[in-house]
Amino acid sequence: MADRQEAGYLRVAQAIRDRIADGTWPPGHKLPNRPALAAEYGVGENTVRQALETVLAEGLLESFRGRGRGTYVRAPRERHILPRTLTPTAAPGRLGLTPAGHHTSVEAESTAKVPAPALIATRLGIEAGELCVRTEYEVLAGLRCVLTATSWEPYALTSGTTVVLPEGGPLAGRGVPERMAHIGVTVARATEVPRPVQLDRETAQLLGTTPGAQAVLIERTHYDTGGRPVETADILVPADRWDITYDIPLAAVPGA
Repeated sequence: MADRQEAGYLRVAQAIRDRIADGTWPPGHKLPNRPALAAEYGVGENTVRQALETVLAEGLLESFRGRGRGTYVRAPRERHILPRTLTPTAAPGRLGLTPAGHHTSVEAESTAKVPAPALIATRLGIEAGELCVRTEYEVLAGLRCVLTATSWEPYALTSGTTVVLPEGGPLAGRGVPERMAHIGVTVARATEVPRPVQLDRETAQLLGTTPGAQAVLIERTHYDTGGRPVETADILVPADRWDITYDIPLAAVPGA
């Protein structure tokens, strides 16, 4: 029985590949829903699901939720540059992200007094459960989310100030150094730790890709002049879309 099911999903997956290859389903074509495909190929919906996930993982299809929900034939995807330029003036705005080749917008939502998870607390140098301001970001190109981030700031640091909510007040949407300077905190440096990860189902759907797809998680932390962490963020960058490039200025060598 298991062998027949495996053969069934492989047969359906190959049929989908064939239709894409011969142009029957061109880029942007919306596939029939699972019940329709199951009826056409004489298999169960679980078999169709396995077949779709297989072809999604190969990058031939993409899936979206919300408006335009469904599975589509993916057009060849251009890669774009995500500059991470390590100078005070080169990375403006909320996340220090300046995607090259895209007109992007940012949607953000801040929530105050969120208890810090243990790992976030460690990165901020506070006790687990201490209150923070959490801000969730979606960077959009058109109507599609292309990368996400979640930022955490100690609530005790900004409580009662005009910058307590990164997306509210007179400095809404400004970068961490500028907001912190407004309350007398000088941000002296930031660290970034890139880690390879695989996307879970929910995040993959948000980003229009398949569960298990590769991404880069950048763990970024800002520190003040005394070495105190004042903000930390997880920036999630799909690996099939972005080339993350670091521009590191170097001092001139005397006599060169």
